[in-house]
Amino acid sequence: MSADARNRTAKQPILIVLHQESSSAGRVGQMLSEKGYPLDVRRPVLGQSLPVSLKDHAGAVVFGGPMSANDPDDFVKREIDWLDIPLKEDKPFLGICLGAQMLVRHLGGKVEADRDQRTEIGWYPIHPTEHGRLLMHWPRMVYHFHREGFSLPHGAKLLASGDIYPNQAFRYGANAWALQFHAELTRAMMHRWVVHGAHRFVLPNAQQGREHLEGRMIFDAPLRAWLWDFLDLVFEAPQRAS
Repeated sequence: MSADARNRTAKQPILIVLHQESSSAGRVGQMLSEKGYPLDVRRPVLGQSLPVSLKDHAGAVVFGGPMSANDPDDFVKREIDWLDIPLKEDKPFLGICLGAQMLVRHLGGKVEADRDQRTEIGWYPIHPTEHGRLLMHWPRMVYHFHREGFSLPHGAKLLASGDIYPNQAFRYGANAWALQFHAELTRAMMHRWVVHGAHRFVLPNAQQGREHLEGRMIFDAPLRAWLWDFLDLVFEAPQRAS
């Protein structure tokens, strides 16, 4: 057996939490698989349960969705409460968009829209903080699809900011990470979002569909390269340190 094969069999699965029947882990899932992690996919919105412990997992990723972290649905509340598990067990955790907002709610922060109801739907610049720059190199432009942002939880370190929604990425403790933007979209995923989300392009500050696709040709390669390194920071660094 090759060293790569032994490495693949040695790694625990990563829990993947999705919020629609048709949702995909996209490039995050592809890259984690390439790095040797099996994926344990769960959809609580469809009644699937989340594990009572992550002792048999290498970590967890909670993805985005059309719902809000402020929604009263039982599964939303259960997911927010469940985040106590990766935090208490100090397991690597990554929240993306809705997943980030759920983490903020769990930590006592606020999730709300810009006071002028502006959105970030399309490609927008981010600005790494000093702490973010010390960790890694960041892309100049990232892809968004949201109408709400979040406050920075007490004790969290801001990694990147934005012009409209100031909190774009943060780290809480050693192993919890949150991103407001989407680096996980494959080309096929972006085409689906542009088609099915077209009704949102009339919202304040939203870009039109052609700008989403044109921006991808310009900005996606650096974003993809960043994601590969970022996933190492989240999931590989804790293993090397243990």
